[in-house]
Amino acid sequence: MDESAISTEALVKTYGRSRGLTGLDLRVERGEVYGFLGPNGAGKSTTIRLLLDLIRPTSGRVTVLDVDPRRDGVALRRRVGYLAGDFTVDGRQTARELLTYLGNLRGGVPAARITELADRLDLDLNRRIRALSKGNRQKVGVIQAFMHTPELLILDEPTSGLDPFLQQEFVAMVRQARTAGQTVFMSSHVMSEVQQTADRVGIIREGRMVTVERVEELRERAVRHVEIHFADPVAAGEFAALPGVSEVTVTGSTLRCRLDGRADALVKAAAGHTVVSLLSEEPDLEELFFGYYAREEAPHVAA
Repeated sequence: MDESAISTEALVKTYGRSRGLTGLDLRVERGEVYGFLGPNGAGKSTTIRLLLDLIRPTSGRVTVLDVDPRRDGVALRRRVGYLAGDFTVDGRQTARELLTYLGNLRGGVPAARITELADRLDLDLNRRIRALSKGNRQKVGVIQAFMHTPELLILDEPTSGLDPFLQQEFVAMVRQARTAGQTVFMSSHVMSEVQQTADRVGIIREGRMVTVERVEELRERAVRHVEIHFADPVAAGEFAALPGVSEVTVTGSTLRCRLDGRADALVKAAAGHTVVSLLSEEPDLEELFFGYYAREEAPHVAA
């Protein structure tokens, strides 16, 4: 029995002369939350569709929950909760009718379970789907993925359209799924939710894996833009030579800089003055991607 929930080897998908995947090697362990990151067109959605046998690979091997999706796709999909990046459904039904129907297809989901998730996400189950906003339709998608407590959750941009409060509720749902022993494979552009939920992160570019790292390691190397307000003016030169600190500017008593990696040296230097406030912007995924792309001229994969 394979210990991994998802495994691919040399996976290739071509579309005519274009290549969606160019030899992807991917391994997701059972019981972990895996963040799958990459810019638009990198191959994230293609990978997910191959895992579910919604499209077929040109070459390579895929195994999901010890099953070949091509041979046993129907049986596999009963064990998986899937949220597509372009979740669309018949708008004539109410949210309750749709979720009940989908639950019955999976062998039955208790009405209380659907109501519980709807309450958590503040969704009115009695409204017709065509009358729902994009954010509320996304809530329906999240509920249908989680409601049958699947072994594996495959989520493509799951918080698209959700407000920040509900994004935090989604984070709590993912953490609870991991505690319950479920595996979560999640593509995302939201760095904060990846940092709060994922055990490991894989970054994909042009159909191949650039790197796989634990979130703690990724966070240490992430680029941040920092703004510190001091009680009195400070000299830029005091901070410009610090490890990981660059692009230092000082306007009066406000210092702005770029921080690459750990903040230890910067924080210790700032502590020599009276700090009024400190703002560290969330790492920018595009900067993170470009940083890896610049460093990685050849494939580098860590299992």
